Amino acid sequence: MEIYQLKVFLEVARHLSFTEAADALNLTQPAVSAKIKSLESSLGTELFYRLGRKIKLTPVGNYLREAGPNLIDLESRLIKEINQIKQGKFSRLCIGCTASIAKGWLPKILFQYRQKYPDIELQCLSFNTVRSLHQAITMGEVELGFAEVDFQDFDEIKSLPVDRFQYCLIVASDHRLANCPWLSLKQLTSEVWVFPAAETPERLALETRLSELNLQLSDFTHREIVQSPSLMSPFLTQGHYLGFASSLQLQIERQANLLVAIPLQEFAFDFRLYMLTPKQLSKANHRQQSKLSSETLSTRPLQQFIDLVLDQPEYTRLIKKAPLSVAQKPVLTSSVPPVFSGAVTTVHLQSPRLFVRRSNTDTPETLTLTLGIQTKTIQTVTAGVIIQQLGLLEHFLPRTGRYSKTEYQIQWRDFTSGAPIVAELQSQQLDIGVLGDYPLLLSAVSPPDSTSPLAKTKLISFVASNSDGAGNTIIVPDRSSLSSLDDLRQRVIAVPFASSAHGMIMRTLSRTNLLQEVTLTSIDNLRIHRLTPRNTPADGYAYFAPLHEIASHHGRFRRLLDADLEQLPTFHGIVVQETFAEQHPDIVIAYLKALIAAQQWYVTTPSALSLVSNWVRLDPEIVAKTLDYHRSDGSGLFFPETQIRMDWVTEHIQQLAAIPGNEQLNEIDLNRWIQSDFLATAVNSFDNPNTD
Repeated sequence: MEIYQLKVFLEVARHLSFTEAADALNLTQPAVSAKIKSLESSLGTELFYRLGRKIKLTPVGNYLREAGPNLIDLESRLIKEINQIKQGKFSRLCIGCTASIAKGWLPKILFQYRQKYPDIELQCLSFNTVRSLHQAITMGEVELGFAEVDFQDFDEIKSLPVDRFQYCLIVASDHRLANCPWLSLKQLTSEVWVFPAAETPERLALETRLSELNLQLSDFTHREIVQSPSLMSPFLTQGHYLGFASSLQLQIERQANLLVAIPLQEFAFDFRLYMLTPKQLSKANHRQQSKLSSETLSTRPLQQFIDLVLDQPEYTRLIKKAPLSVAQKPVLTSSVPPVFSGAVTTVHLQSPRLFVRRSNTDTPETLTLTLGIQTKTIQTVTAGVIIQQLGLLEHFLPRTGRYSKTEYQIQWRDFTSGAPIVAELQSQQLDIGVLGDYPLLLSAVSPPDSTSPLAKTKLISFVASNSDGAGNTIIVPDRSSLSSLDDLRQRVIAVPFASSAHGMIMRTLSRTNLLQEVTLTSIDNLRIHRLTPRNTPADGYAYFAPLHEIASHHGRFRRLLDADLEQLPTFHGIVVQETFAEQHPDIVIAYLKALIAAQQWYVTTPSALSLVSNWVRLDPEIVAKTLDYHRSDGSGLFFPETQIRMDWVTEHIQQLAAIPGNEQLNEIDLNRWIQSDFLATAVNSFDNPNTD
């Protein structure tokens, strides 16, 4: 089909007469008829019904009459722009964005561009929905787009994250909830809400997150829907509604202290803001991929605008992974230990899908994921209770591809020590377990008295560590006459068998030749936090943090040991049942992404200490002493980390395997047991700014 043929067709369609069209085009009637026949031949269909001397458009003809002028306009624009390029200038640029970005983020960049390139005709189109923005980009109506949603589902568009923002609760400054440092959507379903309109980025993010948590908008019984953030403001300020919005919205009202933003538990991390370009332009337009000379690029307004965006401090912060949140972050006054991988990873929540998928009529597959954790073992809260409370595992679980029909059932099982977790991992009742150093090793081997083969595990990550071995200790009643290890001869020490404390006391007694002189008895049926010197059935207790802190918190008990005699590092880690890891590697990676996010949240969120204390029902002082999150003076027993230290694992095996009853630990093949690829993939998903 030729453009001139189309022009002739449109003229005939306008007049519904070959003769009148010929006069208007200054052609002969046979010439017009020939052009129409040629066009119909190339399209393989008739465009007109011939009714004697009259003609009428066919359905295809009607469509071409409606769509044809767009092609004529495109030809005209292309010719104009080609001429401008030939003359060394290209003077027009059209930007598209969502309404929130048009009001809260983009204006300062538009101003900078106009100041730097005053001769360029710059146009910015605002779209109320991400669907309409997507259409504008694919139809060529805009050359560059900005949105809060990653267009990852569409091959024709390239997304590049250029900044971050948050979703939060917005209320009037005099609202009864205005001074709350932290709230949860689950706690607010009975409140009066105002929500954004359908297909806006805010609505997509909200509905996606609610779906992950098995909630829906209808669970909020009192709700209003508004079509724009400006309409939301009266509901908030005058009606004292609760509002859901992004940090890009209602900025003037918040700066004037009319409204305040409150972090939401379900939206504890940042989202990314994306720059969108047609895929065919991405290699030429993205600075880091471009092979064109700077002289050539300087003549292109599109590249000039992209360069200006990439020079913004916000993009620099994104690349450098500087933490950002709705709440102000504490200043870290000392360097972060290099083993803490969470501190160098900026976590973000995944962008919601642009369009809602059609519901599948097939029966969904239910997949049950069972995890064994120790809530009261504070050094492991980032692997359990924090992930639970923030709904992080639900967010990162795979929901596309082979998991597109999967419905997840997550079962968190809480244990007081590691031995039952090991047993249930090996009997395939647990998929993932969080354990201290000694039970971690026991999960890799079968017990000496085992009569049947047990499930194998893989060590996939550390959770927390203490480099001087102070995580386990021996405590005695405050008025006890015991003051040294040697005083333990012929004494009874209670210990949770197969725990990290059990490993510590075996190594300690063996090293001091006291292993045969001290009786070890099980503490499994005792409640250490309720111990008093009067009801103490043993001379002392060997326990892991923080339970010795709980027992000595009111001065009733004291430590007999301050640290491991040889300062052998102690650690906690995550093991996964080998078969489960082989069948569902994406789920294992999702859990590790949730762990990384939980650790980042714990060390950067000011209210984390008080929140965790409430969740585990322990005194904040005990939580702070056990898992240091300020990192100011290094006073905590443990620090969050994920990096697996094979040298520490090896040293534990060497010392424990020399103790009678632990010879089977020599059978562990560390190169096979330790699987660090899962963690590397999880970390890379956050560290790479071009991927979610």
